[in-house]
Amino acid sequence: MVPLLLLPLLWGGSLQEQPGYWIRVQESVRAQEGLCVHVPCSFSYPGSSSSSQYTLYTYWYHSGAYAYYDDLVATNNPHKTVKRDTQGRFLLADPRNNNCSLSIRDTRISDTGTYFFRVEGETSVRYSYKEKMLNLQVTALTETPDIHILEPLEAGRPTQLTCSLPGTCEEGSPLTYSWEGAAVESWEPRTPHSSVLNLLLTPTHHGTTLTCVVTLVRTRVTVRRTIQLNVSYAPRNLTISISFRNVTALKTFQNTSSLPILEGEAVRLLCEADSNPPAELSWFRGSPALNATPISSTATLELPGVGTAEEGEFSCQARHPLSSQTLSLSLSLLYPPQLLGPSCSWEDQGLHCSCSSRAQPAPSLRWRLGAGLLEGNHSNASCRVTSRSAGPWANSSLSLSWELSVSLRLSCEASNVHGAQSATVLLLPGKYVSWPGVVPVALGGAGVMALLSLCLCLLFLYIVRARRNPAAGRPQVRDGEDPVMGTVTWGSRENRRPDRLPREMIPAGDAPPSGEQQELQYVNLNFHKMKPQKPPDQEVTNSRVYSKIEKKSK
Repeated sequence: MVPLLLLPLLWGGSLQEQPGYWIRVQESVRAQEGLCVHVPCSFSYPGSSSSSQYTLYTYWYHSGAYAYYDDLVATNNPHKTVKRDTQGRFLLADPRNNNCSLSIRDTRISDTGTYFFRVEGETSVRYSYKEKMLNLQVTALTETPDIHILEPLEAGRPTQLTCSLPGTCEEGSPLTYSWEGAAVESWEPRTPHSSVLNLLLTPTHHGTTLTCVVTLVRTRVTVRRTIQLNVSYAPRNLTISISFRNVTALKTFQNTSSLPILEGEAVRLLCEADSNPPAELSWFRGSPALNATPISSTATLELPGVGTAEEGEFSCQARHPLSSQTLSLSLSLLYPPQLLGPSCSWEDQGLHCSCSSRAQPAPSLRWRLGAGLLEGNHSNASCRVTSRSAGPWANSSLSLSWELSVSLRLSCEASNVHGAQSATVLLLPGKYVSWPGVVPVALGGAGVMALLSLCLCLLFLYIVRARRNPAAGRPQVRDGEDPVMGTVTWGSRENRRPDRLPREMIPAGDAPPSGEQQELQYVNLNFHKMKPQKPPDQEVTNSRVYSKIEKKSK
């Protein structure tokens, strides 16, 4: 047993550092099969600082159960033979600078074990540094490649990507590379066996996967790495969706599209853009000017009730670091007819009436005279109808030159797909009115009120006189004079005038009366002659009921 215990000492080593001998080396190292590993190491021995001119041999041994069974794995001594399976794989550093570093390439599972360093010189230097040995653990290959992106990926700009396998070295096993993914399939020319990949990406490549496959030729081990591409691109496919009543009615892709909306409808506009990163969406009234303030800083614009204030152009702007895009939409208002008129007047040639209406879409106008219907443009000896339209306005004029019957009704009717409105006047032909100065057409406004007041005064005077003379069946008149009694019939038709029709937009000659609401009224006066009578047993009372109705000039 004693000789066995003395063997380490005879070998020249010691379990404790001898004076002047020391080594610095990583005691535990882990490596993956097929890769490379480098173990830094430095050492010292007595007189090392002044022995650079002498030949120095260094060794690395794989420690066995006994000293005589240690395997030499690397040395710079040409007279020594190393293990066959470590030849060319275990490499030593130049020992002249006290460097004992060990490099191992194409590591194998069988390389697992404990290793120690030994130094020999031409002088008396003989020493094995077993007090601090290297413990190497080689495991199965689990390392995956790294894909390096030199700069952020951007659509339309050439991009270069590099694939590498950590732990490999130039002296190690040759590597082959291959690339997989939609971006590679669409790119020509392909470089499938190179670690460098050049691409020209498009927005369609955003979110797709790219895989680098690395194969170790000697071991035939394959590893791969897959990444998801994050490609930046400017806004595209900018759209505006229009919905009302919780239903999407339209999606527009074209600029300055026009959308007709029924008046009072609640509308929701949604702007959408495809970009990466997401664009900043905002709404503007009209075209967005520089530094203009948006009416909405979100993708949604709510219009609770569309009216004249909402008519016109709205623009959605998508702002992005790469570029910005704008899409506009024009809202046009749809509403039922709003009637102005009719207004009538007696002229030398006969009766002349005019009527106007505004609507969207433009209304159609027609006249109804009694039971007859007059529409369009036509003319004959006794009747002429002239109609015209401009934008949302429609105007029509009617001229009649024949004799009209008593209490004839004349109507103006306006209609479009959203509704209809009509107004009526009651005509009183002049041939049946013997009282001079009576205007036999419909009167409106203050003129009607004055005429009604006059008629009421006449009626009131008649009642007072009748009460004062109860025996009198009717008023008395002087000889030779004709009393006149009048019966009055009146009515009105409400015609609301929209508060949103500016006077300058009303065609010339068709301007409506001022005021928020006008009341179209008509009056019918029928007069007949009374024969003079004397009441029995009473004296004749001289009295006269009279009225003067003047024609108010227009």
